[in-house]
Amino acid sequence: MERESTLKQIWGSLSQNKGAMAGLVIIVILAIIAVIGDSIAPYDPEYSDMTACFVAPCAEHIFGTDQLGRDIFSRVLSGTRISLTVGIIAVSISLTIGTVVGALAGYCGGKVDMVIMRIMDMMLAVPSILLAITFMAALGKGIDKAVIAIGLVSIPEYARIVRGSVLSMKQNEFVQAARVMGNKDSVIIFKHILPNILSSIIVRATLGISTAVLDTAALGFLGLGVQPPAAEWGDMLGRSRSFIFNAPHTLIFPGLAITLTVLAFNMLGDGLRDALDPKQRK
Repeated sequence: MERESTLKQIWGSLSQNKGAMAGLVIIVILAIIAVIGDSIAPYDPEYSDMTACFVAPCAEHIFGTDQLGRDIFSRVLSGTRISLTVGIIAVSISLTIGTVVGALAGYCGGKVDMVIMRIMDMMLAVPSILLAITFMAALGKGIDKAVIAIGLVSIPEYARIVRGSVLSMKQNEFVQAARVMGNKDSVIIFKHILPNILSSIIVRATLGISTAVLDTAALGFLGLGVQPPAAEWGDMLGRSRSFIFNAPHTLIFPGLAITLTVLAFNMLGDGLRDALDPKQRK
């Protein structure tokens, strides 16, 4: 009952945040598009009609066509699935590894903490997109490689958040009591500590998806992510940048898709941060 009451309070606080609810609605719509986008697309996103290049937005092609005569609306719909899939999987990788590594560093302390966090600091010293490009250079091009690269570069952020929370949490009385009762360290970490810092992890993961979408678009823009003829927003921008003055619609709509997706996750993340904070709920 107490848990249900807490969940109701969280939902009540979240539902009162107009920005968070708007972000949630947009994310739900994007998720639906990701699932059924290909079936509702008016054209095959990979079909090229060289007789219809650079058609401006009209009734037949509401977003216009690109330099190869492909329908931009259909390609934007198809790109939704790729961007969300990469963002969610990449965050899952970084969240899982970062949580385990950060929990070990914070709980064990000493040399283990020092070694782990120095490695994390070295990774944070390099801009994430440059580090992702480095990983891509070693792994090769492709969407699967992009998922791994984006997931790896985000590990330090989760590790630092979890480590700081574990350091403060492990001094609490219930953790000391669990240790006195003979619980293993793994049980204390994953059963007693991590559930109590879950809110901060959820908020960071939500915001992390927007970062992953941006990194995916950046890699695609550089030609390192999704390879043609598959549709991906960053790749669409990269291949249309030469036509910014002659056919601006080829850049506007993929750019708006990226902006709207990132904005939606950021608004939801900000709302979750307030809703999961007991002080804010009060």
